[in-house]
Amino acid sequence: MARKRSTPEAEDENGTGAGAKEKGKGKGNKEKRGHGRGDDARARSVPPLREVLRVPAGERLDLRRFDPSGTPGGPAGKAAGREAIARMGEPLASLQERLYAASTAGDRRRVLLVLQGMDTSGKGGTVKHVIGQFNPSGCRIRSFKAPTPEEQNHPFLWRIMKALPQPGEIGIFDRSHYEDVLIARVHELVPRSRLGRRYAQINRFEQSLVEDGVTVVKVFLHLGYEEQRERLLARLDDPDKHWKFSRDDIEERLLWREYRHAYELALERCSTDAAPWFVVPADRKWYRDWAISTLLLEHLEGLAPRYPKGDFDVDECRKRLLAT
Repeated sequence: MARKRSTPEAEDENGTGAGAKEKGKGKGNKEKRGHGRGDDARARSVPPLREVLRVPAGERLDLRRFDPSGTPGGPAGKAAGREAIARMGEPLASLQERLYAASTAGDRRRVLLVLQGMDTSGKGGTVKHVIGQFNPSGCRIRSFKAPTPEEQNHPFLWRIMKALPQPGEIGIFDRSHYEDVLIARVHELVPRSRLGRRYAQINRFEQSLVEDGVTVVKVFLHLGYEEQRERLLARLDDPDKHWKFSRDDIEERLLWREYRHAYELALERCSTDAAPWFVVPADRKWYRDWAISTLLLEHLEGLAPRYPKGDFDVDECRKRLLAT
């Protein structure tokens, strides 16, 4: 796929195209996330993916330095990625069952996956391909669109609190409370003074979730500017996909720089030790699915949920059952 360089995603602070950044190999390219991790690196011991993709707390962020088509820490190609995803299915399902089982004995722990990204970045695809590996009865999926009149009469976190996963569940937010510092900033829906306070409110809210047993996994699906055009064109080319397209998609695309800046601020100000952000390159769908599956697996393994012990005499119950 041909890539034009004179795009909002490619230009630097002085309007210089990305080609100027990539003229040489070596030191300059090593600084770009997703580069410098070849097959030889994968063969060696590598850090957990949640360390590779994490946005450190307090770090100044420039999303143009993250390669949306990169595969940091990933398998060597699409086929290997799909095989790795398939292998994760059984351990993910087992961990989910143990998490749910532990909740029946009073364990309050649960997981919340927050998905954010530009239009066509793959939030819906993630729900279909990644969350599809779990038992749907233990998942709570919520998509946040424009707030309803009732929701507008409440603080912006009100509708979020109503949708949180219960103990033992895995919750998935397709968009989230971050819309209120993204769209609200780009379209100037609220005064900047109120907008500035929302970052701190979000951090306090997420800290309270963590203290109540929620593992918050926040993923920014980092899509390339040209890739978004190709995906939107694909929707126009397929009549069966027209329902996914809106003229507003084009208007929002014209605000790419503004959205990028809004995301940078949200990731900078709300990537905390308690609830960090992860930047997942989203141009390659197989890598997106592998990365999010891996992040969920690592976090669930960290929780190490266990089946609760029965509060009955097994031998006695067996004898009584055999006697029936």
